[in-house]
Order: sequence, then structure tokens, then C-alpha cells
Amino acid sequence: MDASITSLTLETKSMQSDIAGFQSRVTGLEQRMGSLETQINTSQEREQDFIYLRSKLTDMEDRSRRDNIRVLGIPENEEGSDMQAFLTSTLPKMISLDFDPPLEFQRAHRIGPKRSDNSSRPRPIIACLLRHNQT
Repeated sequence: MDASITSLTLETKSMQSDIAGFQSRVTGLEQRMGSLETQINTSQEREQDFIYLRSKLTDMEDRSRRDNIRVLGIPENEEGSDMQAFLTSTLPKMISLDFDPPLEFQRAHRIGPKRSDNSSRPRPIIACLLRHNQT
């Protein structure tokens, strides 16, 4: 009987040792899981910030483009040395509208490099309006 009690005691101690090992593994896994959950929450917050900032950037880009106009078909070098003055005087005549106050441009230039193939197709002009009425 002493042998069976000793055997049971040894088995119980072995099981307790196994349980302690399992508990330490579970504790380690719980800590790792908590750390991963924190990282996931941080990543989700950053993703939301990124989505918000991307929408703000898109809005700002769209707003910066809304004052731009593109003029096609003006022969090369017809504008002379002052593109803004040329557009201020020519554009109202081209579209048969009278602007009061007159159009003011922040910048105006041709798009792209000069064509070297002596193409008859002129480069487009892009102009950014400084002040205008939105009517």
C-alpha cells in the first residue's frame, strides 16, 4: 500500500509540475496576445489617421486645381514675353465675356518642353487664376 501511495504521490507531483509549466506558457501567451492587441489597436488608429490625411490631401489638391484653366490652340510664341498680360487681354475676347474686375493670373505658362519636331500642334497653356468671380 505504501508503494501505491508513493506512486500516486509521484504522479501527482508530476502532474503539478506539468500544470505549472502549462500555466507559465498560458501566462506568456496571454502577455503576447495583449501586446499584439495593443499593436493592432495602434495600427487601426494609424490607418484611420492615414485615411483622414489622404482625404484631406485629395481635397487640397482638388481645391488647388479648381482655379486652373487650360487654353488650347494658341500658336507658339503668339503670347510674346508676358503670358499673363497676353491672357488678360486675349482670353475675354476669345470667349466673348467681359470680366469686371479683369482677370488676374497667379501664373501662366505652356505645358511641356518645346517641340523639336516642328509640329504644327501648339503646346497647351495652363494658367492659375488669382482672383475671379464664381458666377
